[in-house]
Amino acid sequence: MRQQYFLVPTMRDVPADADVASHQLMLRAGMIRQVAAGVYTYLPLAKRVLHKVETIVREEMDRTGAQELTMPTLHPAELWQETGRWDVMGGELIRLTDRHNRHFALGPTHEEVITSLLRDSINSYKKLPLNLYQIQTKFRDERRPRFGLLRGREFIMKDAYSFHATQESLDEEYQTMYKAYSNVFARVGLTFRPVIADSGAIGGKDTHEFMALAEVGEDTIAYSDSSDYAANIEMAAVKVNYVKSDEAPLTLQKVDTGEAKTIEEVASKLNVTADKIIKSLLVQVDNEWVLVLLRGDHELNDIKLKHELNASSIRFATADEVEQVLGATIGNIGPIGVKDVKIVADHAVEVIVNGICGANATNSHFIGVNVGRDFDVEQYLDLRFIQEGDPSPDGNGTIRFAQGIEVGQVFKLGTVYSEKMGATFLDENGKSQPMIMGCYGIGVSRTVAAVIEQHHDEDGIQWPPSVAPFHIHLLALNMKNEEQVSLSESLYEQLQKAGLEVLYDDRPERAGVKFKDADLIGLPIRVAVGKKANEGIVEMKIRKTGEMIEVHVDELLQTLTEQLERLSQ
Repeated sequence: MRQQYFLVPTMRDVPADADVASHQLMLRAGMIRQVAAGVYTYLPLAKRVLHKVETIVREEMDRTGAQELTMPTLHPAELWQETGRWDVMGGELIRLTDRHNRHFALGPTHEEVITSLLRDSINSYKKLPLNLYQIQTKFRDERRPRFGLLRGREFIMKDAYSFHATQESLDEEYQTMYKAYSNVFARVGLTFRPVIADSGAIGGKDTHEFMALAEVGEDTIAYSDSSDYAANIEMAAVKVNYVKSDEAPLTLQKVDTGEAKTIEEVASKLNVTADKIIKSLLVQVDNEWVLVLLRGDHELNDIKLKHELNASSIRFATADEVEQVLGATIGNIGPIGVKDVKIVADHAVEVIVNGICGANATNSHFIGVNVGRDFDVEQYLDLRFIQEGDPSPDGNGTIRFAQGIEVGQVFKLGTVYSEKMGATFLDENGKSQPMIMGCYGIGVSRTVAAVIEQHHDEDGIQWPPSVAPFHIHLLALNMKNEEQVSLSESLYEQLQKAGLEVLYDDRPERAGVKFKDADLIGLPIRVAVGKKANEGIVEMKIRKTGEMIEVHVDELLQTLTEQLERLSQ
């Protein structure tokens, strides 16, 4: 491709509204342009990268026997109402109404549509299992679109759905998809970890996220420093052997703590450490009020609470609701004397001796608090976020934290959708059964951004060969020099005939401008035709390492091939 006529509007300055490297570099390298918040046009360079990622995804999916199809972007509300997600998804659904006042949504995902298709197409176990996938634009009305392609309102996604007659068949397909996803992310050049995750609004129970490790990642990964255990921090189980102190129980006393409300303020006022304080939180779990207790230095993991209590929804009480239910203000509530409210606690609370808690009275706390004597707990559960330094849940090593960008996720949906939508089949005995489902997604456009987050330096992008928009950036440094132009034209034709993808910078620009743009765009190898053109010598630069090599044109093709193979390993 001749760069003189190729749409690559590069930028010298970092855009003020771009906070992360991938967003900055995709704008500066002329890959994307914003149309609205979270909505982008993909320019030719970006489109070539997306095509390569999609090709890798298709190859790995097709290898598993999955079949590609295309479903509509416009979804009738009735399908989403069948599963209840028309209300559950809330503001994330981009909704619209047609001229006949019928309600629709732009698809953020396709569980309802695919389940509707299969319930009308498959009625026998003999047609199962089946795995269908598509690569398509999705829409979610993000409250706060940011970070370019990492969190947008319109994005490209590969979503696949499998249907099974038995749980064993789903388990097998889940492992197949897990391996296929691992292959995809390895091939595109990502350093990643599969982690135990929460299924969120998608539903189901067993699920793994594939996290590309990056400092700008919005998700925290808890991983073992001695094994392959890894989980999203929301799902990491806490398995600590808490030991109860042998100190003698003290008499319960109410003390004045003044304006102290927070854990830090109360600890300072009473000259104690936060682990001696019992933190109390009033939470509405579905339609029931629950008082949740944690150690003062721990934080409530609301995802765990929701799972442990098998709840559909949870929310924290407002200040008015706290006063109405417990008769106290936030910061002074506690479990002693509480009636008609279920009390649950994290395991760490059970071993607190002579603790401190709110007294359900203005400016007051209790000291000398002991569980069992002063109040009772209905259930002890794993309710807190895991912390760095905790033992790994698998019993091997210690927990460490890393940041990650979610680029893919695999789910075992079970019968969540098939039961609600009546997607059934006849088994071997002629009995009707709900189809057992799996769901598997890859954020294609997000994967491109994640690759850039992991592969860049202060000068620009450093594309892995597998997804680079071109293999070679050929620069004619002086378009007024006939020898340089002649040699550049010859090499351009030769390299293309050899099957290499070449971006040929034939613009009438200064050499410095061409070098800057080449580093910014970041193709794996740069070939500069300059002052030694009359000797048949060109300068080759490896973008990833900065290594500079002078090569005679007779050896150029072989050298390029060898270097690309090395960079691909």
